[in-house]
Amino acid sequence: MRFRLLALTLLCLCSTATLRAEPPITLADVAEGLPEISVDEPLAAEFSARKAAEYLDRSALNWQKTKKCVTCHTNLFYMAARPALRDALPDSGEVRRFYEDYRDVRWKEKRPKESQGFWTIVVAAGLTLNDAQTTGKLSPAARDVLDLMWETQRADGGWKWPDCNYAPLEIDDHYGATVAALAVGLAPDDYRHEPQARAGLEKLRTYFKNNPPKSLHHRAMIAWTSLRIDGLATPEFRRQTLDELLALQLPDGGWSTAGLLTDWKGLELEEGRPLQTKTSDGYATGLVMVIARELGVPADDARLRRGVQWIRTHQRESGKWFTRSPVFYANNLISNAGSAYVVLALQACGELPTGPLGTGPFGTGSLGSRPKKPAE
Repeated sequence: MRFRLLALTLLCLCSTATLRAEPPITLADVAEGLPEISVDEPLAAEFSARKAAEYLDRSALNWQKTKKCVTCHTNLFYMAARPALRDALPDSGEVRRFYEDYRDVRWKEKRPKESQGFWTIVVAAGLTLNDAQTTGKLSPAARDVLDLMWETQRADGGWKWPDCNYAPLEIDDHYGATVAALAVGLAPDDYRHEPQARAGLEKLRTYFKNNPPKSLHHRAMIAWTSLRIDGLATPEFRRQTLDELLALQLPDGGWSTAGLLTDWKGLELEEGRPLQTKTSDGYATGLVMVIARELGVPADDARLRRGVQWIRTHQRESGKWFTRSPVFYANNLISNAGSAYVVLALQACGELPTGPLGTGPFGTGSLGSRPKKPAE
């Protein structure tokens, strides 16, 4: 009888484990052809980390199968955010391998040139942020691509970046330069102190000096990167930028991407497409909350708790958080980057598992850790 009871118990435990070990979503599970990202998609009945993982996987793999490239608005920030959802659903690892294939396959025989600077930044940032979230160590692949990134840097310190009028991500070289700086600053194992990194960062400082940020969005990126790359901004600049960001919180607890662009002089809007500054969205809400945590705002700050509540009540049925393309119709693809930032914001506020060292994805101790005083 005891043997039977023991056998039944083990059988139940094995069955439960099998049910919990759900298979990951793979390339074979997604269709080719980009799906519609519509504002009309209904809100989810309740927040689900698993649905968020499903959406991030499907959107990144769909782009990979359809477009066969890496981009900042679709699969770059997937690499940073997806590990925070590891307890909700395992991932197939195919997006990570796709990033590594740039080094191992596409660039094996022919190294990227200056005209391909965009690709080196996105691949380097994706691998580096994924390393920070998983092993906490800089992988050989990430190190190699970071080194390649410096080879494609222009003499003026910037890089070639696409201008598709897809503000704020693909519209000017300045944003690409901040992503490059962020990748180097967040790279594990003190990569920023390597000789090639020091030389490249010196040129990058000159670029930022000669090309000031055009909007609050870009100033926020500078404030964020300046925490790890010195010489980019003063403490006063960071304080002022943080105050401006927090002041734009909307009554429902979220932030608007368009609201971060209103001071961009000369920003060209699609005809009949005014900036919708009073509608909260995933991209701005996630980005502002991550940067606020990085700049020292405690996770229990009332403004961030309202942001968390907005996130929990504005997930869509597919698992995404919607963001309208702010200045030009671009299939609302920024919703993918926005959904990744929302996940990072939840992680930063202690709502999801942290990184390998218990500090969240960015390694300073401010994300996913005990609250601290605002940055001095």
